[in-house]
Amino acid sequence: MSRDTAWPGEVSEGEARGVPSARTVRALWGGSAVLVLGVLGTSVIAVGAGTGGRLAVALVLVVVQVCALRWVLRHPLAVLGTGVVTGVAVWALFPAVTLTGALLAAQVALCVLSAARPRRVSVTALAGMCALAPLAFVVGGPGVVSAFLLAVLLAWTAGQWRGAQRARAAAETRRAVAEERARIAREVHDVVAHTLSVMVIQAGAADDVFTARPEQARQSLRAIESAGRSALDELRLLLRAFRPEDGDRDGDPEGDPDGDPGGEERTLRPGLARLDELAEAVRAAGVTVCLDRSGVPDGLPAAVDLAAYRIVQESLTNTLRHAGGADEVRLTVTADGERIRITVADNGRTPPGRSAGAGAGRGLVGMRERVRMLGGSLRAGPAPGGGFVVEAELPTEYAS
Repeated sequence: MSRDTAWPGEVSEGEARGVPSARTVRALWGGSAVLVLGVLGTSVIAVGAGTGGRLAVALVLVVVQVCALRWVLRHPLAVLGTGVVTGVAVWALFPAVTLTGALLAAQVALCVLSAARPRRVSVTALAGMCALAPLAFVVGGPGVVSAFLLAVLLAWTAGQWRGAQRARAAAETRRAVAEERARIAREVHDVVAHTLSVMVIQAGAADDVFTARPEQARQSLRAIESAGRSALDELRLLLRAFRPEDGDRDGDPEGDPDGDPGGEERTLRPGLARLDELAEAVRAAGVTVCLDRSGVPDGLPAAVDLAAYRIVQESLTNTLRHAGGADEVRLTVTADGERIRITVADNGRTPPGRSAGAGAGRGLVGMRERVRMLGGSLRAGPAPGGGFVVEAELPTEYAS
């Protein structure tokens, strides 16, 4: 919701600091002014015709109420007090208007106060309004008192409902922001952790053989360059998701001179079609990768395709970083039409902290969260014969 369309207390940049937007002020003031002038002003003219000075005074008081409503969003308590004083004065001049009608502006202020201020403040204001009920009884009896109390309670209740709605919207916004931050953190972690692990290992290998075997050192440097370019491409795609929709002013997205952003994105988007690239990066680090892929359909939902890729990527990264002495990884990806099964098993030595109950690190936590959101399952832990195994199942169909 934009700043200019929020109601009292709505979550917006300006109003979050207690400063309502100009459009909100104008909209509420305009509606309230029409209501008060149309109901109270008309009633005063109707019952005060031919009274001369009293009619003029009453109309001035009505205008004061309307003018005061200009600040009802910023100072609802002060506007409420003004509405009560001027409303009682109008009623005293023309009791036939009824106290309920004379205090119409005050009821508007009470509604706003109930929505935008703490409940203890609005309850005190409600009690003060209800304390005026005996004035209505003097002129109209129990029926008029009941109508007055009902109108006041309805105004306060409407404000409470709007305040609750605003609180729910704010909570939903905070939840959505937290989820989006977590998603971005997972994506950045998966890209950066995997790439840096490969680059560090390749840099160490290049340093070891730089003099004795320069060609092997060059291969390691080329692997570092390839990994860095891949990571930059993925980060560029991630950042593009947060670029304004209008993008470049000439309408041609950055990095796509042919004007086909979809084609570039499909080429760079992480997915199971790029498993060979992951395997090659790990092989370049000196670890044998046995890749077995069968039955995986084309056109998987983007969320499933990305989650499967990230699970494989994180598992291979963990092998490089944590599996001491690992020289082989078996990667199996199969599908049976309804579910995709992923198994990543290495033959390294498993550190004591790397157990099935572990997972305080962001990597395993991120994998579990991805699988949970898709309705799949994940098992990770030491293998009976040594090494570490990650097994995941994801549905091939996912309703976002």
